[in-house]
Amino acid sequence: MQIATEAPSSFRSSAVRPGAVGLMREALHDVLARRRLIRHLISADIRRKGSDTLLGNVWWVLDPLLQMSVYLILLSVILQRSTPDFPLFLFAAILPWKWFASSINDAVSSVVRQERLIKQVQFPKIVLPVSAVAAEILNLTFGFLIMLGMLVLFFPAHVTLNVAWVPLIALVQFVFTVGLALLVASINVFYRDVGILSGHLIRLWFFLSPTLWSFDSSAGRFGAIEEALGEAGVNILRMNPFAVLLTAYRDAIYGRVNATGDGFTPGQTPDLVALGMLFLFSLGLLVLGTVVFKRVEPAFAKVL
Repeated sequence: MQIATEAPSSFRSSAVRPGAVGLMREALHDVLARRRLIRHLISADIRRKGSDTLLGNVWWVLDPLLQMSVYLILLSVILQRSTPDFPLFLFAAILPWKWFASSINDAVSSVVRQERLIKQVQFPKIVLPVSAVAAEILNLTFGFLIMLGMLVLFFPAHVTLNVAWVPLIALVQFVFTVGLALLVASINVFYRDVGILSGHLIRLWFFLSPTLWSFDSSAGRFGAIEEALGEAGVNILRMNPFAVLLTAYRDAIYGRVNATGDGFTPGQTPDLVALGMLFLFSLGLLVLGTVVFKRVEPAFAKVL
């Protein structure tokens, strides 16, 4: 497909300064009108990631599995963590985190990576970070199918109808991720430090989120964290968007560890109130990210 065919017939003057509502309307039109271009970019991104390895995009699932194995050895063997069915406890959080981290890492450089294309062809640049996030949805779907297979084959006691909440939780995460992706992608064009810092910040965010631990003190040794940070620190941890998301995923897929720490209650309904509040916050972040991106978009070709 010739990408040049996606170019609009008219150029928007950089002197025109539409308001926030106008920018949102323009961004929505850009994304819907360039569906073919987005599909092309998604396909190209998937081929690019799988072209230089023997296993291709299977690594998207193998990577969190290997990561889970490392933490499993560290926590269950070395630190003597006794959480029941601990591999599933870890994987239920590591897999959606992998989706977020991969999406943001790709989105940060999505505009800068297409420097030559942006200088040669006029097209809505917002499709670049959007396609970077959307490309990871296919990998996430594949990963969740693998996890469902793990549930049925190795952890049948955790299989409940509550796993049906996963698509709703993923929708909230998608809206949050797209909003953040638009922000970091636009800022990185002007300040490349964002691309350098993002990897370190995401790594720190991983450990501050309930991936290896849980707010249930019996499951994740949270008592030690609570004692170290105090009530104020714990309240800050609970405000982390991924405290809501990962807890919701774990509730729906794994369930909750009993108070004694030697058993579990399988699949639970996630906290819908917390998810609803996070969804509203994510919508606000999406609006902010879209407005910022569209506001600075006319300057991309000059800066790059």
